[in-house]
Amino acid sequence: MSQGPAIILVRPQLSENIGTTARAMLNCGLTDLRLVGPREEWLSDRAVAAASGADRVLMAARVFDDTASAVADLNRVWATTGRDRYMVKPVDTPREAAVAMRSVIAEGGACGVLFGPERTGLENDDVTIADTVMTVPLNPDYCSLNLAQAVLLISYEWYQCAAPTTLPAMTKGADDCGPAAKEKLLTFFGHLERELDECGFLRVADKRPGMIRNIRNIFQRANLTGQEIQTLHGVVHELVTYRRKKGESQG
Repeated sequence: MSQGPAIILVRPQLSENIGTTARAMLNCGLTDLRLVGPREEWLSDRAVAAASGADRVLMAARVFDDTASAVADLNRVWATTGRDRYMVKPVDTPREAAVAMRSVIAEGGACGVLFGPERTGLENDDVTIADTVMTVPLNPDYCSLNLAQAVLLISYEWYQCAAPTTLPAMTKGADDCGPAAKEKLLTFFGHLERELDECGFLRVADKRPGMIRNIRNIFQRANLTGQEIQTLHGVVHELVTYRRKKGESQG
């Protein structure tokens, strides 16, 4: 968890949306939830259920009478909107805003993001209080987000600014420690190639070297673990055993 922007819901209409907003925030490490003029029943059982474990954010939410009071301690504020307000203000995407927020906070400042009521969005007077407008670049023919979706999208961009840029290429099982040592892989190649010689698969002498290289490269690309190599040994062994038993029964 780290200090992050305040999420300010202006006159939210449904308690469930406040709960899902808290859930979206905590997923991205944000905890400063502020509510401007919510309905009296905003902290209902429905809100708690919708928070789905993010109670710490929901219960710590602060309530304000007006937007000006909610942003009074902040140094920079973004207002989210999906339509042109015909005001002279800079416009950021969520990604651009996230980088700017990191800069503000790194310099010791505080910032926040305004979200309007579900049905109508922010009023122009609320947007006027903000320094910058934030707009999500979506399908121009349909760019409607519900409240929690908008909060999650913007919170995610904030979180990604400091999160690792890459994920592990492969998850690991409980007993695996990554790719097997080459010794194990080469031992398996020897086992497989002996049996392929035995069954006649590699019978064409001038093609044998190329076929072996192709087979080895197939398994090299698989980045096999030690456990997977043991499994392949077992597969080869069972196939050989079956072939021999079948040959004996036919003989």
